[in-house]
Amino acid sequence: MSLTGRHILSIDPFTREDLEQLLTIAQRLEPVARRKYRCDVLNGAMLANLFFEASTRTRMSFHTAFARLGGNIVDTTGFTFSSISKGESLEDTARVIAGYADTIVMRHPDQGSVAQFAAPINTPVINAGDGTGEHPSQALLDYYTISAEFSRLGKTIDGMTIAMCGDLKHGRTIHSLCKLLSLFNNITFKFVAPDNLRIPHSLIEHLKEKGHKVQECNHIADGLPNSDVIYATRIQRERIENGEQLEGYGEQYRINARAIENYANPEVIIMHPLPRDSREGAYDLSTDLDKLPQLAIFRQTDNGVTMRMALFAAVLGVADELESHYHHRLGYRPHCLSDNDAPFYTFS
Repeated sequence: MSLTGRHILSIDPFTREDLEQLLTIAQRLEPVARRKYRCDVLNGAMLANLFFEASTRTRMSFHTAFARLGGNIVDTTGFTFSSISKGESLEDTARVIAGYADTIVMRHPDQGSVAQFAAPINTPVINAGDGTGEHPSQALLDYYTISAEFSRLGKTIDGMTIAMCGDLKHGRTIHSLCKLLSLFNNITFKFVAPDNLRIPHSLIEHLKEKGHKVQECNHIADGLPNSDVIYATRIQRERIENGEQLEGYGEQYRINARAIENYANPEVIIMHPLPRDSREGAYDLSTDLDKLPQLAIFRQTDNGVTMRMALFAAVLGVADELESHYHHRLGYRPHCLSDNDAPFYTFS
């Protein structure tokens, strides 16, 4: 399907061809994301960034992506500073904002709310996370990251094994990534979580119907071996009403350097959508992994800007015009950064 003018609310409508198209656009935009060129293809375009739920990385990543393409951004955060706090409906808000912007990015704490917002308008809306529902742009940047990491390792996504660990019940990034990976062939999914934080049964059935292998585990010792990718998520405490749901989630789920050494493939790629919970007793991805080359979480966040640039280019119909709007960088380049720093990092 053509992505031009479309709402991006879920991974469901995507085809493998759509993914390959976005991957190609993202690869073309890498010189801009890495600040080797500047691009003004969206000069005069306006993005409305609406975040009604806490966000740092996603909000700033979308903002940066649009700005790197030469566009302008207006944004709002939280309910307190919006007319929704005065009783305005999502539909009314949508119609008003659509008159201001050429595209809209929205995050909301309630599942289905972004689709409700998008329904009455034609201005393209991108879902930046709707409660425990989906987070399609995160799945796309995860796909871009896996593709890049596998490219240097000589691997393919078809036939890979991925271990997904943590809060699989409430983690919308997991839900979207599972749907995306289901478009490939012969994937083995290992879901590592206690019974009360298991992946939704509907997703398991979806993966099996697509011909993939599914294994549920209660310990990382069972989930990590032979995995090509480890995808960890934090406990979504803000979505858990009953504290008893956290019972049973302990040290057996903590992924640290010792666990990688004991259980994991030496070439495994370690991913996390961030933020990771570094507080004591959180049992999230350990900071003692930070110096391991297998840890891809910061390359992953950098890739978010590039993939979101590609998404904007596709949705706004300018993907064929990109190179004609590239300019050799005559403006600011950060003198304090080197080729080994995040925006310029490449593998040798």
